[in-house]
Amino acid sequence: MRPFVMALALTTAVSVAAAAPALAQAPAAAPAAPAANQRLFNGDGGVVLHYIVAEKANDFEAAMAKVKEALQKSPKPERKQQAATWKVFKAGPGPAGIVLYAFVIDPSVKNVDYSIGAILVEGLGEEGRTVYQQYADCYPKTGPSQVVINLDLLSDFSK
Repeated sequence: MRPFVMALALTTAVSVAAAAPALAQAPAAAPAAPAANQRLFNGDGGVVLHYIVAEKANDFEAAMAKVKEALQKSPKPERKQQAATWKVFKAGPGPAGIVLYAFVIDPSVKNVDYSIGAILVEGLGEEGRTVYQQYADCYPKTGPSQVVINLDLLSDFSK
Protein backbone atom coordinates (compact mmCIF):
# COMPACT_ATOMS: atom_id res chain seq x y z
CA MET A 1 0.00 0.00 0.00
CA ARG A 2 2.81 2.39 0.83
CA PRO A 3 4.27 2.31 -2.75
CA PHE A 4 0.79 3.16 -4.08
CA VAL A 5 0.47 6.16 -1.76
CA MET A 6 3.94 7.33 -2.76
CA ALA A 7 3.12 6.91 -6.46
CA LEU A 8 -0.14 8.83 -6.03
CA ALA A 9 1.65 11.63 -4.19
CA LEU A 10 4.33 11.80 -6.90
CA THR A 11 1.73 11.82 -9.68
CA THR A 12 -0.20 14.60 -7.96
CA ALA A 13 2.97 16.62 -7.37
CA VAL A 14 4.03 16.28 -11.02
CA SER A 15 0.54 17.30 -12.21
CA VAL A 16 0.51 20.30 -9.91
CA ALA A 17 4.04 21.34 -10.87
CA ALA A 18 3.18 21.10 -14.56
CA ALA A 19 -0.04 23.06 -14.17
CA ALA A 20 1.18 25.62 -11.63
CA PRO A 21 2.69 28.10 -14.12
CA ALA A 22 -0.54 28.30 -16.10
CA LEU A 23 -2.67 28.45 -12.97
CA ALA A 24 -0.52 31.11 -11.37
CA GLN A 25 -1.21 33.42 -14.32
CA ALA A 26 -4.97 33.01 -14.01
CA PRO A 27 -6.86 34.94 -11.33
CA ALA A 28 -6.90 32.88 -8.13
CA ALA A 29 -10.39 33.90 -7.04
CA ALA A 30 -13.43 33.04 -9.10
CA PRO A 31 -15.67 35.89 -10.26
CA ALA A 32 -18.63 37.04 -8.15
CA ALA A 33 -21.09 35.84 -10.81
CA PRO A 34 -20.86 32.50 -12.62
CA ALA A 35 -18.69 32.74 -15.71
CA ALA A 36 -20.16 32.11 -19.14
CA ASN A 37 -17.33 29.67 -19.90
CA GLN A 38 -18.37 26.06 -19.99
CA ARG A 39 -16.43 23.21 -18.41
CA LEU A 40 -16.93 20.18 -20.60
CA PHE A 41 -15.52 16.70 -20.11
CA ASN A 42 -15.96 15.27 -23.58
CA GLY A 43 -13.54 12.41 -23.01
CA ASP A 44 -14.40 9.32 -21.04
CA GLY A 45 -14.00 10.99 -17.67
CA GLY A 46 -12.34 13.75 -15.74
CA VAL A 47 -10.64 14.71 -12.52
CA VAL A 48 -10.49 18.16 -10.98
CA LEU A 49 -8.18 18.82 -8.05
CA HIS A 50 -9.26 21.70 -5.81
CA TYR A 51 -6.88 23.50 -3.45
CA ILE A 52 -9.08 24.90 -0.67
CA VAL A 53 -8.03 27.18 2.18
CA ALA A 54 -8.19 24.98 5.31
CA GLU A 55 -10.36 27.49 7.22
CA LYS A 56 -12.88 27.40 4.36
CA ALA A 57 -13.12 23.60 4.05
CA ASN A 58 -16.55 23.50 5.75
CA ASP A 59 -17.84 26.21 3.37
CA PHE A 60 -16.55 24.23 0.37
CA GLU A 61 -18.24 21.06 1.60
CA ALA A 62 -21.50 22.96 2.19
CA ALA A 63 -21.32 24.34 -1.35
CA MET A 64 -20.77 20.82 -2.69
CA ALA A 65 -23.91 19.68 -0.86
CA LYS A 66 -25.79 22.46 -2.68
CA VAL A 67 -24.31 21.38 -6.04
CA LYS A 68 -25.57 17.86 -5.35
CA GLU A 69 -29.00 19.25 -4.43
CA ALA A 70 -29.13 21.35 -7.61
CA LEU A 71 -28.18 18.38 -9.79
CA GLN A 72 -30.73 16.08 -8.17
CA LYS A 73 -33.57 18.66 -8.27
CA SER A 74 -33.03 19.49 -11.93
CA PRO A 75 -35.76 18.41 -14.34
CA LYS A 76 -33.03 17.89 -16.98
CA PRO A 77 -32.07 14.21 -17.40
CA GLU A 78 -28.45 15.15 -18.18
CA ARG A 79 -28.11 16.79 -14.72
CA LYS A 80 -29.30 13.57 -13.09
CA GLN A 81 -26.75 11.66 -15.20
CA GLN A 82 -24.03 14.02 -13.95
CA ALA A 83 -25.08 13.43 -10.34
CA ALA A 84 -24.92 9.66 -10.86
CA THR A 85 -21.30 9.68 -12.08
CA TRP A 86 -19.73 12.59 -10.13
CA LYS A 87 -17.96 11.95 -6.84
CA VAL A 88 -16.22 14.41 -4.53
CA PHE A 89 -13.28 13.13 -2.49
CA LYS A 90 -11.44 14.83 0.34
CA ALA A 91 -7.77 13.95 -0.02
CA GLY A 92 -6.68 15.51 3.24
CA PRO A 93 -4.03 18.06 3.97
CA GLY A 94 -2.18 19.50 1.02
CA PRO A 95 0.47 22.20 1.17
CA ALA A 96 0.48 24.34 4.34
CA GLY A 97 -2.98 25.74 5.06
CA ILE A 98 -4.60 23.91 2.14
CA VAL A 99 -7.03 20.98 1.99
CA LEU A 100 -7.08 19.03 -1.26
CA TYR A 101 -10.37 17.85 -2.78
CA ALA A 102 -10.90 15.89 -5.98
CA PHE A 103 -13.87 15.63 -8.30
CA VAL A 104 -13.88 12.27 -10.05
CA ILE A 105 -16.25 12.07 -13.00
CA ASP A 106 -16.56 8.59 -14.49
CA PRO A 107 -18.00 8.35 -17.01
CA SER A 108 -18.48 11.92 -18.12
CA VAL A 109 -21.70 13.21 -19.63
CA LYS A 110 -20.50 14.53 -22.96
CA ASN A 111 -21.44 18.03 -24.18
CA VAL A 112 -22.93 18.95 -20.80
CA ASP A 113 -21.59 21.85 -18.74
CA TYR A 114 -19.95 20.94 -15.41
CA SER A 115 -19.42 24.59 -14.36
CA ILE A 116 -20.31 24.94 -10.69
CA GLY A 117 -21.79 28.41 -11.17
CA ALA A 118 -24.05 27.33 -14.01
CA ILE A 119 -25.29 24.31 -12.07
CA LEU A 120 -25.98 26.33 -8.91
CA VAL A 121 -27.81 29.19 -10.63
CA GLU A 122 -29.79 26.85 -12.87
CA GLY A 123 -30.85 24.67 -9.94
CA LEU A 124 -31.17 27.17 -7.09
CA GLY A 125 -31.76 30.56 -8.73
CA GLU A 126 -30.65 33.56 -6.67
CA GLU A 127 -29.60 31.31 -3.77
CA GLY A 128 -27.24 29.65 -6.26
CA ARG A 129 -25.42 32.96 -6.79
CA THR A 130 -24.86 33.30 -3.05
CA VAL A 131 -23.62 29.71 -2.77
CA TYR A 132 -21.34 30.26 -5.78
CA GLN A 133 -19.71 33.23 -4.07
CA GLN A 134 -19.23 31.13 -0.91
CA TYR A 135 -17.61 28.44 -3.10
CA ALA A 136 -15.38 30.96 -4.91
CA ASP A 137 -14.17 32.41 -1.60
CA CYS A 138 -12.78 29.00 -0.59
CA TYR A 139 -9.81 29.19 -2.95
CA PRO A 140 -6.43 30.67 -2.00
CA LYS A 141 -5.77 34.22 -3.20
CA THR A 142 -2.40 33.20 -4.70
CA GLY A 143 -1.00 30.00 -6.13
CA PRO A 144 -2.83 27.14 -7.81
CA SER A 145 -6.51 26.74 -7.13
CA GLN A 146 -7.61 23.98 -9.53
CA VAL A 147 -6.10 21.40 -11.83
CA VAL A 148 -8.49 20.09 -14.50
CA ILE A 149 -7.65 16.76 -16.13
CA ASN A 150 -9.66 15.31 -19.02
CA LEU A 151 -9.38 11.54 -19.29
CA ASP A 152 -9.66 9.06 -22.14
CA LEU A 153 -10.03 5.42 -21.13
CA LEU A 154 -7.05 3.30 -22.08
CA SER A 155 -8.10 0.00 -20.49
CA ASP A 156 -10.87 -1.24 -18.21
CA PHE A 157 -9.46 -4.09 -16.11
CA SER A 158 -12.95 -5.12 -14.95
CA LYS A 159 -13.81 -6.34 -18.46
